[in-house]
Amino acid sequence: MTTYRREIILFALLAILYGAVFTLFGAAYGLRMSVEALCYALVALGLTIQWGYAGLFNAGVMGFVAIGAFMTVLVSFPPNMAFWNSDMPARLGTVALYAIAGAALTWGATRLNRLGVPSRLRTLIAVMTGAAAWLVVSAALDPVARDIERQAGFIGGFGLPVLLGWVAGGAAAGAVAWFVGRICLGLRSDYLAIATLGIAEIVKALLKNADWLTKGTLTVSPLPWPVPTPEQVGFIWGRALYLALMATLVVVAWALLERAWRAPWGRMMRAIRDNETAAAAMGKNVNRRRLEIFVLGSVLMGAGGAALITFTRIFDPAGFLPLNHTFLIWVMIILGGAGSNLGAVFGALFVYVVWVMSEPAALLLFDAVREAGQAWFGWQAPADLDSRALQARVFVIGLTITLVLRYAPAGLIPEKATMQAPRPSAREKN
Repeated sequence: MTTYRREIILFALLAILYGAVFTLFGAAYGLRMSVEALCYALVALGLTIQWGYAGLFNAGVMGFVAIGAFMTVLVSFPPNMAFWNSDMPARLGTVALYAIAGAALTWGATRLNRLGVPSRLRTLIAVMTGAAAWLVVSAALDPVARDIERQAGFIGGFGLPVLLGWVAGGAAAGAVAWFVGRICLGLRSDYLAIATLGIAEIVKALLKNADWLTKGTLTVSPLPWPVPTPEQVGFIWGRALYLALMATLVVVAWALLERAWRAPWGRMMRAIRDNETAAAAMGKNVNRRRLEIFVLGSVLMGAGGAALITFTRIFDPAGFLPLNHTFLIWVMIILGGAGSNLGAVFGALFVYVVWVMSEPAALLLFDAVREAGQAWFGWQAPADLDSRALQARVFVIGLTITLVLRYAPAGLIPEKATMQAPRPSAREKN
């Protein structure tokens, strides 16, 4: 089967699957699922270029998604005038100046080699300076945070356009990725996995416990939309407009990544992935190029997280889960095909509909088993049988990825460079 024929058949089957959801559950439910799937597709594109282009194992996708989500809340949520009409912004600004000064001193300590300071002593000075700056900033922040929580609840947002919040979310995720990459990309690949996993948990803990900044578990809602809301134009039309916006963003991101994949830059990244020693021998700066792709992928993850949280209209730090926002993204990439931009989009759309529809499908199956068992054998089903349907999605996803790894280890739409072996020459045939 040719490459394009396979892609057409797979997307046709996917369209039939989505059409069945629209038919059985209605347009409102189908639109909601489609928008969320496209948000995941944007995140999956970010991960596929990290892993598929450069072989970077990011185990903390959840953290970059959460950063993007928070930044869009900070940028686009309406201002909290109880905070701005007090002296707390000035006090918080003073704390920010302390933090900037501490960061500058710590960075300066790492540059003491120009003064002839030995490496170990330089590292010790930098660590001690950073620790002292952290203590000073924490001591200055604690009373301000308590006053904000007691008098204003939280700082609120800046009331800027939502799309600007999405851009800020991607930029913030990229900035964190640059910081992590500068430290870890020069080390073994497993250090990056450990670092990203730790960063994700740190981000979640910070967002969950900083009530003055995010309202913590009290949640922030309703978040503004970049398109007319359902209250303004109707439930169906509001979601349809959001779907059109997300489809446009995914198509644009896919087209740009396809162009990069076919360009010399994309070939260079795959060369570094396949044999970094040879790439370095050809004069390529391996760590710099890896840092580029790691930052670019994280920007897409942050933008996808911002779009997803905006659509749900509620920001809940406790809602970011490794199962939903890291493991599920990896399943999408493995199923679609690492290094394949089209495969990432297909994997996201397919895996998300399987993930969402597994619970209602399991409920229908359990009801049929309960009725048949009671009618034929007098069997009484367990009282918590319905609650077990929620766990069926994990089983179905596990079964799906197992079958894919068994019968299509490169993914359903793998990287085109690896799909077909080179044709043998006339001499090889003879």
